[in-house]
Amino acid sequence: MSNVNYRQLGYKVLISLAGAIAAVLPAQAQNRPATTVEAWLAQESIYLAQSAASVIGVQANATETGLEVLLETEGAIATPTTSVIGNALIADIPNAVLALPEGDEFLLENPAEGIALITVSPRRDGIRVAITGLDAPPIAEVETAEQGLLLSVAIGTETTGEIEDSIEVVVTGEQDEDYFVPDVEVGTRTDTPLRDIPFSIQVIPEQVLEDQQPRSITEVIRNVPGITIVNPPQFVSEDFFFSRGFETDVTLNGLRDTTLGTTGSALVNLERIEVLRGPAGALFGSGAPGGTINLVTRQPQSESAYEIEGSIGSFNTYEGSIDFTGSLNADDTLLYRFSASASQLGNEGFAPESERYFIAPVLTWQMSDDTQITFEGQYFAGWSPNGFGLPAIGTIFENPNGDIPRDRYIGEPSFDQNDRQVGRVGYNFEHRFSENWQLQNSFRASFQQFEENVVSGIELLEDNRTLIRSAGFSDAYRNVYLLDTNVVGNFETGSIAHQLLFGFDLSTDFFEVTFGEAEIAPLDLFDPVYGSETVGESRRDENPFAQTIDRLGIFLQDQITLLPNLRVLLGGRFDIISQEAEFAGDVDFQQDEAFSPRFGIVYQPSETVSLYGSYSRSFEQTAGTTFDRELFEPIRGTQYEIGVKVDWLEDLSTTLALYEITRTNVLTDDPENPGFSIQTGEQRSRGVELNVTGEILPGWNVIGGYAYTDAEITEDNVFEVGNSLAGIPEHAVSLWTTYEIRSGSLEGLGFGLGLFYVGERQGTLENSFTLPDYLRTDAALYYRRNDFRAALNVRNLFDVEYFETPLNSDDLSLLAGFPFTVQFTLGWQF
Repeated sequence: MSNVNYRQLGYKVLISLAGAIAAVLPAQAQNRPATTVEAWLAQESIYLAQSAASVIGVQANATETGLEVLLETEGAIATPTTSVIGNALIADIPNAVLALPEGDEFLLENPAEGIALITVSPRRDGIRVAITGLDAPPIAEVETAEQGLLLSVAIGTETTGEIEDSIEVVVTGEQDEDYFVPDVEVGTRTDTPLRDIPFSIQVIPEQVLEDQQPRSITEVIRNVPGITIVNPPQFVSEDFFFSRGFETDVTLNGLRDTTLGTTGSALVNLERIEVLRGPAGALFGSGAPGGTINLVTRQPQSESAYEIEGSIGSFNTYEGSIDFTGSLNADDTLLYRFSASASQLGNEGFAPESERYFIAPVLTWQMSDDTQITFEGQYFAGWSPNGFGLPAIGTIFENPNGDIPRDRYIGEPSFDQNDRQVGRVGYNFEHRFSENWQLQNSFRASFQQFEENVVSGIELLEDNRTLIRSAGFSDAYRNVYLLDTNVVGNFETGSIAHQLLFGFDLSTDFFEVTFGEAEIAPLDLFDPVYGSETVGESRRDENPFAQTIDRLGIFLQDQITLLPNLRVLLGGRFDIISQEAEFAGDVDFQQDEAFSPRFGIVYQPSETVSLYGSYSRSFEQTAGTTFDRELFEPIRGTQYEIGVKVDWLEDLSTTLALYEITRTNVLTDDPENPGFSIQTGEQRSRGVELNVTGEILPGWNVIGGYAYTDAEITEDNVFEVGNSLAGIPEHAVSLWTTYEIRSGSLEGLGFGLGLFYVGERQGTLENSFTLPDYLRTDAALYYRRNDFRAALNVRNLFDVEYFETPLNSDDLSLLAGFPFTVQFTLGWQF
């Protein structure tokens, strides 16, 4: 089916659904004469009551370990979300109403030893259960019973006052966190509430992935404003991102892995994506100062759950996935998860299609109440054409021959090859010595292999139609081994509470590549001719390039609670990095040492507002020497950040951040010794970011924000001071919002709208040309009822022609964004 037919199909479906809704709404409007927000909210409560589960009774019985609270229900009840306020354990149950025969609220004082109070009360969008401990918040396990919802409550231990991390809540089965995720690990390497972290962090939860149906990490990251995407989603070769003007690192479950940035990743096994802005050298060691993107995978659950999904879309795009989880034995000590996906991603124009295959088995062994180990594996295989973009003349600038079609393919189908495979195996061992101290030990081995044939443009002739091309190929493999061990402890010094993290990590990264080149004919961009005869003799370099990087890092961090509303974070990391490179018999060795500190403070004038400030540093090892044979020093990144975090509603949070990052020791040309470099360069980025995530009203979710970035060269002897950094827009906005009807004849019908604006940005450090701004609009219609889900996702609804950042930072490699595409998805959970 052609793209035009898909577009017509998409519009027809949109119009048909809109017509159906319009036909039904007038009848419903007779019962919904709301003209004010207050009236609308009141009517929403009526509709929720019509379809919500009813809690008709509450039973509380003392047990040997504490207490059991049973909520007797009529109708299917949702899994609660949990939190801690003071000494109270809170369980909020959405889409439920309280229908007790004895009154509108349940209250029971001193039901068991160590428990002061139980309350069950109605809220605007559900029910809240609050269980208050005498000396500390209780610990609860939540599970679905035959009669309703059962909370098995154990008495908490008084250790660190109001520190929320001392609370452990175990939920049986899958937990739907919607768009708001209150706790993350990427900012501190501990499970910490977002409002207590003195850095800007945005979380993209699993629900966003379900609503948007993205095909790659790059499409997901568009939800974070100010993140620059280098590679479009149709290629499997690399995932490169820039944040706050500089490169970002990618981690998997908190562990660094260089194969993540050089092989496209799958989405079927992801629970959420955490994005930390700014340097993270004190957490993860050497890396760029832009930030860290942490991929968090789904873990095994004791309750069996099975999910099957398939989709079809424009340009012969097909994808299927499965995700199974459950227990392997009667006592639920051996749990499994298996995720897999296969896809064919079509491309506009003559370029060949991409293929991706992914499997991810996970096995958890609960060795005892305090000890568990999880084994996790992944295998990814992908093939795609190499896309090195189009010249600026004929795309964003006028060409006397006309406009170059955005789907013009400059490669060779008979030559292009980008075949990448990566396998990962590892484990995560956790042991709790006591309520206050626990050990975590993780290991991962990653093995990557790729074969790549690349055709790129190197010169556009004066006729503005003939592109001189180069053809090269490479065979490479990479082996990465990482061991990470840390201990987390909670203790007090007088009235001051501490959460201490200390540990070390070791890693070895070996990489070897062999290069070659081939003769290739020029290409007429307006009348291209492809074929095997255009590729001539090839030459392979007999000397491979090999590199080994060994890292040792020792880190320490203390999260200090000086007062209930005043917290301080102190941390630092010491790294030793050695690098050995060999080529054609020559061996170069370099070793660097660096200390990366971080400091932050959070003041909370109220329960919903957090004011914070922080300082952090990063470093990047720089290989090579000056003309005088002196080793280059590491490139350093330094950030200062202040901000405010506000929880406007129960599940709606915003973060406003102001920052400045300075990157020093940047390599520049040596003016006295041509061909050599010196470290006199400096780059600086200043900006403002606003992030918003959560639920505005029942059924209405939003994620997005605005980023202003002023990234420029401040010292250099080649590029003009004041030039903007390449590919970084000054203004960027992202907004994705959905609304799902929660009652009535249209219950389960949802709508989604996405707006993604990227401002003008420079194509090179010379600022030789400017890429125009663009606004991309996405839309979604979906319907879910019980275990079934159907969705129609439209990307680039108005078929806007736009270009991403130049792949080679030149005016010959502009990557075109995807045109109008339609994707239809069916999913079944059971």
